[in-house]
Amino acid sequence: MSATLTILADPRPRVLLVDDDPALRMSLEFSLDLEGFEVVAMESGEALLRLGDLPHTGACLVLDQNLPGVTGVETLRQLRSRGVGLPALLITSNPPPAVREAAKRVEARIVEKPLLGDTLTAHITAAIAAE
Repeated sequence: MSATLTILADPRPRVLLVDDDPALRMSLEFSLDLEGFEVVAMESGEALLRLGDLPHTGACLVLDQNLPGVTGVETLRQLRSRGVGLPALLITSNPPPAVREAAKRVEARIVEKPLLGDTLTAHITAAIAAE
């Protein structure tokens, strides 16, 4: 079987990860892969919005709030308006009340940075299990 077919047939839960910090993005991609997730990582909300078919189940969106250009909440708002109902986590530090309210409106759970231990993994696992 070719590598492409293996990737396409990957049965692991998928995480669509968006963070503009290359070091953090690569670190999260590596650790989530070790935890058993298939990770699709990108650097911007715009990159996520350009993706064609998003999975309908078995996946979780993980977005940094403070992205350049389109923020995490705005990216989720646009995805929700397109009918994308995947569970979503918004990662950020010290979110102000306005961000907390906006996250609720797009049905995103906030996970505060720093991301210590298995906090993010636990939230992803719970979000996928609850869908």
